[in-house]
Amino acid sequence: MIIGEKIKNIDFNKTQIGEEYEDCIFSNCDFSGMVLNNTNFEDCIFDSCNLSLTKIETSLRDVHFKECKMTGTNFTKLKSFSSLSFEKCNLEYATFMRAKLRNTKFTDTTLIEVDFSETDLTMSLLKNCDLSRALFSNTNLEKADLSTSYNFVIDPNNNKIKKAIFSKEGLIGLVLSFGIRILD
Repeated sequence: MIIGEKIKNIDFNKTQIGEEYEDCIFSNCDFSGMVLNNTNFEDCIFDSCNLSLTKIETSLRDVHFKECKMTGTNFTKLKSFSSLSFEKCNLEYATFMRAKLRNTKFTDTTLIEVDFSETDLTMSLLKNCDLSRALFSNTNLEKADLSTSYNFVIDPNNNKIKKAIFSKEGLIGLVLSFGIRILD
């Protein structure tokens, strides 16, 4: 177990990764294209790291991603997590299909074409996120806050949105699936 380390500028494609990290900060590290399946992270921060096309099949507990490139990252086999947050990350084309992400925080994060199919986002915060072409199908958004996010289309008949929070402008994204024309 590695505890309390500041790990900088490491390409983990060329270096063996440990099995457990606790209270560590990863800065400018490269995990791109890796399969993280035997490594657990607890109370860790990933700052300006590249996790593009990474498959995350491990446990994340109290993990914060800040300004990370995570294009195409696959979270579908995320084993378990608690308190997961993304701040100013690029998660374009990432997939969270069937992931249980209750209380997750996405802040100022690009979520273009992200797959949230069958994802549990109950009580999650999506603050100022671009959700262009993001896929919501059988997604649980109950009590989620999307009031400052934009460019989403969510079919209320195909998703759970009870007590979710949307802005007036965001309501357009809830009625587009009904084929309603909205004029200025």
